[in-house]
Amino acid sequence: MKLTLGFSPCPNDTFIFDALVNGRIDTEGLEFDYFLADVEELNRRAFDSRVDITKISCHAYAYASGNYIILDSGSALGYGSGPLLISREQLRNEDVNKAVIAIPGKYTTANLLFSIAWPDARNKREYLFSEIVNTLLEGKADAGLIIHETRFTYAEKGLVKIADMGEFWEKLTGLPVPLGFIVINRRIPRDIALKFNRILRKSIEFARENSSEQQDFVTSHAREIEKSVISRHIDLYVNDFTLTLGPVGRKAVSELYRIAAEKGVIPELPESIFLE
Repeated sequence: MKLTLGFSPCPNDTFIFDALVNGRIDTEGLEFDYFLADVEELNRRAFDSRVDITKISCHAYAYASGNYIILDSGSALGYGSGPLLISREQLRNEDVNKAVIAIPGKYTTANLLFSIAWPDARNKREYLFSEIVNTLLEGKADAGLIIHETRFTYAEKGLVKIADMGEFWEKLTGLPVPLGFIVINRRIPRDIALKFNRILRKSIEFARENSSEQQDFVTSHAREIEKSVISRHIDLYVNDFTLTLGPVGRKAVSELYRIAAEKGVIPELPESIFLE
């Protein structure tokens, strides 16, 4: 059986999928027509239910949950890993409410967390995540939400941190921050979904045990090519929650959706959102 599969070029995604798409593990008869795309493009394709299996931001999933279900493996979720709000200079809370904010996409989890923290900050402009640092340096926005590799390099450009959205979430709930998931289309039979989840977990385990073998695939797609930056990125976003959400991970996801729905930031979700 051949399935379409989409994931981002970010090191954590290419790291966990390398063994699966490049024949390093047994895929138990499943074949994949895979592609790489920015997370906002992946989100848009999920809204159209075009892809069998895809990476999706936690925020976007709220609008695609009728068509997709969250796999137990593959999530980007953890402590100290949230998006950062940065600027050219320190801003007060009231300044943020009035500022022009560069965001990496309307449906990114960065924007969801920011919307919970600053519900009155509505002057937002969308940019590709890799363009936000330069957008700030060029004075096109007052502050910006950064994700992925740029969280490790912004200070070198003279920019400063205003807030850590992960710290905000952890102080609010004591739970890890959910950022993104691997989801499978509800039209895919349950036995196939469970098989894919099993294969994905094996791919993650292989990557963690043989990290040096992933270097070519990961670096060939990374926007930041410094090995130290790539390693820090993978260490931050690939963790035990990536292997399995577990009860704590599921609680974090459910709590984020509950709070966001209560604040009117997202619609209510179906009762069943996790692959069982």
